[in-house]
Amino acid sequence: MTCIILASASPRRKQLLAEAGYEFTVQPTDIDESAFPIDGVSPCEYARQLALAKAKSISDKFPDSIVIGADTVVDFNGQIIGKPDDEKEAEQIVRKLFSGPHKVITAVAVVRLNDSTEIVENDATIVYPKKLSDEQIAGHIKGRTWRGKAGAYAIQETG
Repeated sequence: MTCIILASASPRRKQLLAEAGYEFTVQPTDIDESAFPIDGVSPCEYARQLALAKAKSISDKFPDSIVIGADTVVDFNGQIIGKPDDEKEAEQIVRKLFSGPHKVITAVAVVRLNDSTEIVENDATIVYPKKLSDEQIAGHIKGRTWRGKAGAYAIQETG
């Protein structure tokens, strides 16, 4: 039986895969996302590169398994917005993104080394956010739900 491995520590990705009915194990990747240059790369291509790198980094250790890697980035007028490093950056990102429409791009890579399987797909959603008050932004930052999230927010969470 072929094993499926999710190359991610994301609770949301784990939840989505489980809800789809798959049996899998979780093997978080240690990819340094900052090592991937963003200059000259579209937000979509950047997400695809990261998703594939994450899947490949785990498939090297488990060549007979199906490994799924994913990455999400936010595209704000062509600018790649990733995960904030701290509260100050999170607030700057939230203020920028909640000022107008932006795209959320998720790429998913499926890799199995033993038969050279390598599939990368992506999807984009345009988000039309409501305006947030200073108090709402402060509450969001204080709630720390922005940590580890591209664009400093998760659409499925409140706050």
